[in-house]
Amino acid sequence: MLKPTKLNPGDTVAAITLSWGGAGLLPHRYEAGKRQFEAEFGLRVAETPHALRDPDWISRNPRARADDLMQAFADPTIKAIISMIGGDDSMRLLPYLDLEIIRANPKIFMGYSDTLVSHFACWKAGLISYYGPSFMAGFAENGGIFPYMADSVRRTLFSTEPIGELKPNQDGWTVEYLDWENPDNQTQKRKLNPNSGWRWLQGQGIHRGRLVGGCLEVMDWLRGTDYFPPLSDWQSAILFIETSEEAPTPDQVKHMLRPLGAMGILRQLAGIWVGRPGGGIPPERFPEYDQAILDIVVEEEGLSNLPIVTNMDFGHTDPMMVIPYGVQAEMNCDTRKITLLESAVTD
Repeated sequence: MLKPTKLNPGDTVAAITLSWGGAGLLPHRYEAGKRQFEAEFGLRVAETPHALRDPDWISRNPRARADDLMQAFADPTIKAIISMIGGDDSMRLLPYLDLEIIRANPKIFMGYSDTLVSHFACWKAGLISYYGPSFMAGFAENGGIFPYMADSVRRTLFSTEPIGELKPNQDGWTVEYLDWENPDNQTQKRKLNPNSGWRWLQGQGIHRGRLVGGCLEVMDWLRGTDYFPPLSDWQSAILFIETSEEAPTPDQVKHMLRPLGAMGILRQLAGIWVGRPGGGIPPERFPEYDQAILDIVVEEEGLSNLPIVTNMDFGHTDPMMVIPYGVQAEMNCDTRKITLLESAVTD
């Protein structure tokens, strides 16, 4: 897969609205993210032509959103493209995407949640992209960007050295809700929960594979489309999954995993990473989600040796790490270490 060129201070990054028009509705939240992002990384942010339109207009104009994405890829002055926020209708962009433009203009593309739709478009075009923070969720963090996330961005997007070992954040995590509509909340830091570390559910030995996955609900929406990776792409892959702020139940997680078993995907995998459950699920309920995964992987598919790590720091939890699609990762079940064996960008 093609690796984009790394970022350098002074580069221009495009902020794009691909789904919900949150930046137009809550401009102060976006401006906070833009300000904190530029200050932290020494980059310049430029909005795509329709990025700040109101949510109703954004909803009515999926082609304009797709045009923004194509123009941002084609523009040689833009070095990276980062999503404003997720939503629920990025699928409406698919008829208007030109994969040749993406492939001919490899550059950093990052976001999470519903932005998975565009990640799978990049995957189909043969381009490595990055499941990570957006401007309104992540870079606009109340009271400033989390150091854990900033370090992950730098290691992944600014350096051509192998990314190396990934570790749990030690400073605590949060999904506390503070109303974005109240600008006064922007300076109020969210309460952190202690991080008990990642949980290794099963697995022995060393397993390697390239990374592919995303938000489980959006993956489920994409099944059956031309943009869902074919079975051959899952051979010896490491699947990373997480759930959204909609807080699907453990049974719903099972219902979304079961088709991956029926399609033959789970049996192809080298391992599974699972992000901390989204949607404000209390930590005492996390084992219910672990069990739901084991019910499908072990009880139904018989994959008792497939390595599984849960409660990881990505997706709908903060701070989040950046996960680069297509990069080779290693899961050492004996030492309980996860390592990215290569860089995610090039010179």
